[in-house]
Amino acid sequence: MSSSPRRALTRAVVGTLLGSIVLTGCGATLIDGHAAPAAGVAGDVAPEDFPIIGAADDDIDRVARNALADLNGYWTEQFGPTFGQDFTPLAGGYYSVDPNNLDPAQYPNGQIGCGEPPQAVENNAFYCDASTDYPNGDAIQYDRAFLSELAFGTGGGEGYGRFIPALVMAHEFGHAVQARAGYPFQASIAIETQADCFAGTWTKWVADGHAPHNTIRPAELDDVLRGYLLLRDPVGTGLNEGEAHGSYFDRVSAFQQGFDGGPAACRDSFGPDRPYTQGEFQTDQELQTNGNASYPQTQELIGLTLPEFWGAAVRTAGRTFEPPAIQPFSGSAPDCAGATPDTDLVFCAADNSVGYDEVDLTQPLYSDVGDYAVLTAVAIPYALGARDQLKLSTGDQAAVESAVCQVGAYTAAALNGTVPGIQISPGDADESVSFLLEYATDPHVLPDVDLTGFQLVDVFRSGVFQGLTACGIGS
Repeated sequence: MSSSPRRALTRAVVGTLLGSIVLTGCGATLIDGHAAPAAGVAGDVAPEDFPIIGAADDDIDRVARNALADLNGYWTEQFGPTFGQDFTPLAGGYYSVDPNNLDPAQYPNGQIGCGEPPQAVENNAFYCDASTDYPNGDAIQYDRAFLSELAFGTGGGEGYGRFIPALVMAHEFGHAVQARAGYPFQASIAIETQADCFAGTWTKWVADGHAPHNTIRPAELDDVLRGYLLLRDPVGTGLNEGEAHGSYFDRVSAFQQGFDGGPAACRDSFGPDRPYTQGEFQTDQELQTNGNASYPQTQELIGLTLPEFWGAAVRTAGRTFEPPAIQPFSGSAPDCAGATPDTDLVFCAADNSVGYDEVDLTQPLYSDVGDYAVLTAVAIPYALGARDQLKLSTGDQAAVESAVCQVGAYTAAALNGTVPGIQISPGDADESVSFLLEYATDPHVLPDVDLTGFQLVDVFRSGVFQGLTACGIGS
């Protein structure tokens, strides 16, 4: 992120068809997840009832089998109403591989789907369709050792939760759905993000308690979104590279669109006009800094661009805008009408000021995540200031949802070059997602309004795609 606007949300153009996932490095949605297994959950699927070739029946194979069985049930129900035809089961089957403990004799002719050797799935999972010239097409295969690392971590490190292997199965099954219904516009990023969307529709079905063999708790949805940080393309990957899968924001956004809107939303929203935030660095300096302005420059951009955007928003609503003063502090917020808020981000209506804690929040946030995460954070209390000038609430859950949504609208305007003085770099929208998931749910950062990271990201996404009208302040 730096000064001077440059590029709009990029739209996909024709790329290479890819039917696999390559694992490389405004109100809030209601989440009806369950704190315990839903009534009627039948337990694990027996191996003989759902064969997976090469399975060792460890935790990952158990999770994968349960997910794949429920995915078959879900898409058998949903495929006809969504696409107007019956769903046909995968003809090529399912394959589990541990490349570190491999017995080729477990696999027919020593091969997994599409005639590939078992080693081909190392550190990966993929679907191959029946249109290839290889045997055993229309199959899903996965490296169970790698999925174990994703879920549970290695060497004492933390993973991304027990639902991540199921998410990967849902994404790959999304490619099987595409093979039957027709792939979207032939850009890899469109194909991959639509599969993320299909995974989101199934996850909502699980969260609502409909899955016979799977459950997910609301807090686990935050872990699902965190997992996409590992699954995104490296920052600076070109939009039209042959195996592009999408930025962190692009992939999370697609998943949430499916979660919110169901299969029809996934069917209809991934054509050539879909916007993406992924893109290449444009200058050597941007590449060298990973797109980050310096911390002092970031503070300057806060003071320059927030008044520009929110001033226009408030004036559009017919009000005079008085820009809130922006005051960094260290450790203790300035008094506000005799009270000292115990949060790192503060809007004080009494003197129309915004404060942010540099020591406890923005300096560590800059170092750990990046410049745009800092701007995202400070923009939230600034958006509360805009609500105050519009005579709207500033201290309840609706106000926080609206503020986060407004920051999404600001981000879209910056991406589109309509906020004077700011240039969005690849990965900036990803930093917003990271802030909302990793920092914003802490009641010392924002007021405790009982919103999950998943819900905060969802209202941010609404602002990005729908603008201020989704946030309750636009017209």
